[in-house]
Amino acid sequence: MSVTLSKIRALNAVAEAGSYAAAARLLKVSQPAVSRQIRDLETEYAVRLFDRKNGLLSPTPLCAELCDIAERMAEAEKKAERLLSRHNTLVNGKLTVGLGNSMPGMALIAAFHKRHPGIEISVETGSFESIISAVITGEVDVGVLPDVPTDGRFRRELLIRQNVVAIVHPDHPARESDGLTCRALMREPLIFRTRGSSTQRVVDRAFQTAGLAPSPLLTLDTRDAVYEAVVNGMGIGFMWRNGTGRKDIVRRVPVREMQKVYEEVAFALASEDSIVVNSFFLTVQSFRQDG
Repeated sequence: MSVTLSKIRALNAVAEAGSYAAAARLLKVSQPAVSRQIRDLETEYAVRLFDRKNGLLSPTPLCAELCDIAERMAEAEKKAERLLSRHNTLVNGKLTVGLGNSMPGMALIAAFHKRHPGIEISVETGSFESIISAVITGEVDVGVLPDVPTDGRFRRELLIRQNVVAIVHPDHPARESDGLTCRALMREPLIFRTRGSSTQRVVDRAFQTAGLAPSPLLTLDTRDAVYEAVVNGMGIGFMWRNGTGRKDIVRRVPVREMQKVYEEVAFALASEDSIVVNSFFLTVQSFRQDG
C-alpha cells in the first residue's frame, strides 16, 4: 500500500463533508470505497485521521495538515487539466480570461465567443495585481488590463487607449465641468479603490505629482462598489473612461492631472503558444480595428 492520489482525495472529501456517505457522494464513488481508503491510511501509518464529534467526522491536526497538501494537489490537477485542454482544437478547447475591468473586456470576450462558439470560456475578475499574478502562475490563460508594465515574460496585444476620469452624481455642480483639478478635488468627499487597483495607481500618482495627500471618505475594493457609492451621492469616485458599459446617471468628468492616456492590452505568458490563445489574440486585433 502507499499514499495514492485517490486516498488523498478521499481524505479531503471526508474532511470537507463530515461523513463517509457525504464524501462518497462528492466523489461519485461508493461509501465502502471511501471508508476503506481512510482505514488503509490509518492502519498502514498507525495514525488517527478523524475523531467523531456530534455525529460528524472531524479531522485531527495531522489530517488538517494533509488536507492542506490535498488542496495543493487539487490545484495542481486543475492546472494540468487546463494545460492539456487549452491545447485542444477550436471546436472544444477552453480559455480562462482575467479581467480588471468589465469593459471593454466583456465585449472582447463576446466577440471571441461569436467567432469560436465551441470554446468554453471562464472569466476571473480581480484587481490589477491579482490578474497579473494569475497570468504569471498560469491560473488564467490571458489577462486584460490597462497600464501593464513592459515585461519580457509577457506577449501583449493593444486593445484600446484610455485615461482615468472622475465620476460624479448628476446633481453635483461638477457634472457639466470641462475638467476638475486635484486641488479642487481635495475639497470633495472622495471614494478610492483599495491598493492593487490600476485605477487607484493612476489616481495616487496624480495627487502625488500635485503635491497633495487626500484622505478619502471611502475606500472600496471593486469598481462597481465605487460606482454605486457615486450613484447614491456619497462623493466623487474614479474609473477608467471605458471601464463599464453602463450608461445611467453617473457623469464622467476629466481631471487635468489624469489626462495621460494608457494602453489597455490583452497579455499572456510569452511561452504560451496554444491554438486557443493565439485565436484570442487575433480576435483582439480584429476588435481593435472594428472599434
